[in-house]
Amino acid sequence: MPKIKTHSGAKKRFRVTKSGKVKRKQAGLRHQHHMKATKVKRRLRAGAYADKTNEQNVKDLIPYK
Repeated sequence: MPKIKTHSGAKKRFRVTKSGKVKRKQAGLRHQHHMKATKVKRRLRAGAYADKTNEQNVKDLIPYK
């Protein structure tokens, strides 16, 4: 069997933890900072985990991570 190609966009956006969860970055920190409170921007800097309904789809895109 040939190797499966890793999705180029997904490999830049997701990491798989030791426990098998998929880490991602929070959305909403690219522009329009003047509208957002400092507390919101600080919360968005932290990472998050992908929802369990999407987790298997992401893992299929990054098979060797």
